[in-house]
Amino acid sequence: MREYLDAIEIETAKNPSISIIWLHGLGADGNDFAPIVPGLQLPRGAIRFVFPHAPVQPVTINGGMRMRAWYDISDGAIRREDEPGVRASQALIEALIAREKERGTAAGRLVLAGFSQGGAIALQTGLRYPERIAGIMALSTYLPLAEKFSAEAGAANRDVPIFMAHGSYDPVIPLARAAQSRGLLESLGYSLEWREYPMPHAVCPEEITDIGAWLRRVLA
Repeated sequence: MREYLDAIEIETAKNPSISIIWLHGLGADGNDFAPIVPGLQLPRGAIRFVFPHAPVQPVTINGGMRMRAWYDISDGAIRREDEPGVRASQALIEALIAREKERGTAAGRLVLAGFSQGGAIALQTGLRYPERIAGIMALSTYLPLAEKFSAEAGAANRDVPIFMAHGSYDPVIPLARAAQSRGLLESLGYSLEWREYPMPHAVCPEEITDIGAWLRRVLA
């Protein structure tokens, strides 16, 4: 029997046919974004929000402290990407997508969302997924394993709606790194909605309003 990540689930009505899997950032957990749901002001309908908890693992940049993380981050001027960790988390999210399909959500009615590390995994998973999904939301993040992306991108999601947003004063993931990811995606023909806000590594009320508007469009 397949094991799934523990998660907080919120259903806005019985028998949901729309699913939004929303991934938290480093050191947080599924509780981080669950309170946002009412503020999105989505139309009445049956939506299941899934806020999974990342596995607990040591994180090099934090002195090897064990915390919830989607992949390791190493220290130093050149941060080597944890490719095995990224791909392992991709597999975990693909399992959650499979469960949502088993529970009645078609791939085309599912959104992958995430903040920071969670946003990186949302991009990693959604853009490689073999079936067209409804959309990908990537907040304060970047495209991981970028040098391998063009060879691995899934044909099914070449035209998937993408929402990327970032803080102008983000000290954790500089705006320039997110803009580089945006540029790569656009150079490969992806169309995305881009937003910048005067904030650090965070989420602001204006952003929540924009997220709600974007979700209403892609789920219409």
